[in-house]
Amino acid sequence: MRTFRNRTTVLAAATTAALALTLTACGDNSTGTRSEGSAASDSATVAAESPKAAADTAETGTTGSTGSSTGTTQAAGATKSAGGSGGTSAKASAPLCTAEGLQITAERQDGPPYTHLTLSAKNTSGAGCEMKEYPHIHFLDNARGIVPPVAKSKPQAPVILEPGQSAYVAVRMSEGGRKESTETVKEFTVTLKANGGGMAVVKSPAPEGLSVNPQKWATGYWTTELRNGADDF
Repeated sequence: MRTFRNRTTVLAAATTAALALTLTACGDNSTGTRSEGSAASDSATVAAESPKAAADTAETGTTGSTGSSTGTTQAAGATKSAGGSGGTSAKASAPLCTAEGLQITAERQDGPPYTHLTLSAKNTSGAGCEMKEYPHIHFLDNARGIVPPVAKSKPQAPVILEPGQSAYVAVRMSEGGRKESTETVKEFTVTLKANGGGMAVVKSPAPEGLSVNPQKWATGYWTTELRNGADDF
């Protein structure tokens, strides 16, 4: 009887130990399952955040691109500004016009008594050039002197002629009075004295010649257009 009871007790203890081991194993397996679930959850969280991170990255990239574009625009503006400055400088340093590269003609202004004429100097040189100051006009012999300039007609900016463009000068020959002492000329000379550019012989626009008065004649400065008031003398 004792032997049977002892065996029963040993068997019960063994069963209890096996059951405990089984429960322990189950508890570990449950913990492992939760761990895997946590990992899956963490993975899902990262996946959910990825679009935001991508958006942030894209936004950062856009900002960088904009900054680069702005820098390029500023650089282009600086280049343009420098180019404009260079163009102005180039114009200011244009070579002086010469009589050889100009076609100088005369035309009488207004109606009788034809006291004024207009000189035109067309640039035929094929390159830009600058007309300086006023023409040195000799209506009569050199001993009678040149026609004096009128200061108020002097332009403020350099007179630059591109190929084909013309500069103009208003010239007063006389006052048109009946008792005025005049002399008749059928041609006269125009010297680009300030330019050191030579001399041109200009024919009278009227077959009968021009009536000039050395006491009254005057000339304006070269300009790209005749201006009201400044050339009214």
